[in-house]
Amino acid sequence: MRGIILAGGSATRLRPLTLVSSKQLLPVYDKPMIYYPLSLLIELGLREILVIAAPEHRDSYERLLGDGSQYGIRLEYAVQDLPRGLAHALLLARPFVDDGPMCLALGDNLFHGPKLPTRLRDALLRHQGCTLFSRKVANPERYGVATVDARGRITHLVEKPERPRSSLAVTGLYFYDNDALDKAAGLTPSHRGELEITDLNRSYVREGRATLVELGDDTTWFDTGTPDSLLDAAQYIRMQQQLRAAPVGSPAESALRAGLIDRVPPEGPAPLPPERPAPGPHPVAAPARPAGPSGRAGPAGHRHSLLAEPQP
Repeated sequence: MRGIILAGGSATRLRPLTLVSSKQLLPVYDKPMIYYPLSLLIELGLREILVIAAPEHRDSYERLLGDGSQYGIRLEYAVQDLPRGLAHALLLARPFVDDGPMCLALGDNLFHGPKLPTRLRDALLRHQGCTLFSRKVANPERYGVATVDARGRITHLVEKPERPRSSLAVTGLYFYDNDALDKAAGLTPSHRGELEITDLNRSYVREGRATLVELGDDTTWFDTGTPDSLLDAAQYIRMQQQLRAAPVGSPAESALRAGLIDRVPPEGPAPLPPERPAPGPHPVAAPARPAGPSGRAGPAGHRHSLLAEPQP
């Protein structure tokens, strides 16, 4: 499975901050927002990840993250020239994904909790069709809301309903099989002129191939798209790091625990991808693969995972 992180969009709810910066480059306490989903995908075992950004911010992401070799992974980049919807990102990712499955992560979503790694890895092993992840919330009318049958298959999915049928909000993490590429290409733009991710997910619901995994009350989830939620997330990360005296959401720490690197590299300029080819309809850089994993797991006893808090 290959990973895709969406780091585009106009982020109007965070203006004026996003008039001069990409939302996913804004700090969540002491790290750029995009570090959190990147760490999550590394801990899930994904080693090839595509970052999709607006054209004016692509260089910033390349300077920040480079080719991924410092983390023992391979990073590529693609440009979404206009906000064309979350599902449109899959069209850009087609050359990168090829004929395999994919994990789509929104660059402004942050997940953390003690049982999160087990739930996500179990879901990855069982994944077929479309797997969505939900969290019970007090205000489901602000999100996409799902209802499920006894086997966890989604029976109803609606975006921001006035009268929600459940409190299960669909979060910004999605597993898809390769059919998602053709399904996204066949979507009709919404009244906003965008290819909507909910419409893509509904196509799997109609086929009975959409499964919902509930993350549980012990999982913390932030959609950091507003000033209040951005501040809440920063305060949460600050508290967790002070309690554990270890970083949360560090790609280098995640790579160290996974045995991809032998030590946490010093902060500094990231290794840049090779010079880009001439832009085509969906430009995707193709940096060389980094050296393989070292096979040696780093010390983990005192380190804190984005996915899991150490058990007392």
